[in-house]
Amino acid sequence: MNKPEPHIIVIFGASGDLTKRKLIPALYDLFVQDLLPENFFIVGVGRTELSDTGFRDKMSGWLPNEAITHAKAEQFLNVTSYITIDTSDAQQYHLLKDKLDALRKQGNMPENYIYYLATPPSLYEKIAQGLTFAGINKDEEDVSWKRIIIEKPFGVDLDSARKLNKSLLNYFVENQIYRIDHYLGKETVQNVLVMRFANGIFEPLWNRNYVHHVEITSSEDLGLEGRGGYYDNAGALRDMVQNHLLQLVGIVAMEPPIHAESKAIRNETLKVFQSLRPIKEEEVAKYVIRGQYTGATMKGEHLPGYREEQGVSPESRTETYVAMKFFIDNWRWNEVPFYIRTGKRLPTKVTEIVIHFKKSPHHIFSHQYETINTHNQLVIRVQPDEGLLFKFGMKIPGAGFNVQNANMDFHYSDVTGVKLTSAYERLLLDCMQGDSTLYIRGDAVEEAWAFVQPILDAWKNHPDIPVYGYPAGTWGPEHADSLIEEPEITWRYPCKNLSNDGEYCEL
Repeated sequence: MNKPEPHIIVIFGASGDLTKRKLIPALYDLFVQDLLPENFFIVGVGRTELSDTGFRDKMSGWLPNEAITHAKAEQFLNVTSYITIDTSDAQQYHLLKDKLDALRKQGNMPENYIYYLATPPSLYEKIAQGLTFAGINKDEEDVSWKRIIIEKPFGVDLDSARKLNKSLLNYFVENQIYRIDHYLGKETVQNVLVMRFANGIFEPLWNRNYVHHVEITSSEDLGLEGRGGYYDNAGALRDMVQNHLLQLVGIVAMEPPIHAESKAIRNETLKVFQSLRPIKEEEVAKYVIRGQYTGATMKGEHLPGYREEQGVSPESRTETYVAMKFFIDNWRWNEVPFYIRTGKRLPTKVTEIVIHFKKSPHHIFSHQYETINTHNQLVIRVQPDEGLLFKFGMKIPGAGFNVQNANMDFHYSDVTGVKLTSAYERLLLDCMQGDSTLYIRGDAVEEAWAFVQPILDAWKNHPDIPVYGYPAGTWGPEHADSLIEEPEITWRYPCKNLSNDGEYCEL
């Protein structure tokens, strides 16, 4: 892999949790793998008063445990520095410019800068404005470049997303803006494209003629983990569906791009969002189920209900679970139902895409009381234990035609000699190389919000639409089963509790 050009990455919100948990460990891993340029600097920016030495001391505690005695750890820390400014005051950005100029001269490098906004969204426009005020926002054609990475949420509704996009475009052009969604950095998500378009056996089946329905699940076993103040104003629809899950839908449902290039791939995912059949406000109760977890005892431990969590209103109607049924109105997917669900305090942490193929048209093999005619399934496990599973019927050895399901599976963890990079490693490296394929374009953000907005409006305007309770540690409200109208079909349950002592998880 070619190394990126020399550059400086500037992290706003450098003393925050995202920088600590994700960004610095990812940058260090890239450094250890020798994937960063020789001339490379990290500049932390924040309001907290810190010296370069103080910042490096903090960072040393953020590196992986095995890195503490690693020879490269000291080298990595030596390319980091820190500057204290009020990021909401544009007048102070000349201090950042002076810092960057000094580092650039030290490294004899062009003005190639990445600005990572690991800050609250309320600061996005102010930071972009400050960078513009200091004159460090524009590309110089064939000389240097500037890129800005924006963390979610990209607005809280359609109107705010449009305003945010419009405001950012006052200071940066679209090809400089990298809207990050870490789900798209997962190896398995990218492999969906390769699996579909590099193999002749899948793509001919990937349509309404052979696919019965598509199911996408993203579940978490944890609760709020101290994020009650944020989550109670967001909810599962904003936090997970509008971004992560719809992006997975775009990858699964897209048409073949003309080539494996950022613009071509993102054009095709945009077409998927434009083809989503709108759910009318009066239809929301039929096609969308929302739930909120309640207190329960699991494995001898009491799990508090959502309204018992710190920072949550005792009368809160914020959803911690969403299940949806919708359709994509285009030639490939006409009348194929897509089912998606996400929730907190479910039995396990898992994200997977399941392609359910249609049954064989004629029943040949059957038992006395049961016909063996199940749907074949292709399970694409995004996290954890990334991999692929294909479920199909096989004859049981012996006389007769007794059939049982068999699994053909692949786990990335079984591949030897290859390091499975984290999502942030991959996405940061892509940005350094100017590859925006796995980042979200502004028009796609707005189309996703346009699909979600009627649901938000219905919940706001029709408080009689129920919020169903579900005990913590279960798979959500049973009412979600009603979305799947055929009685012999239900959601796939990746983990089945066998006893109070543990659970069996199948890929």
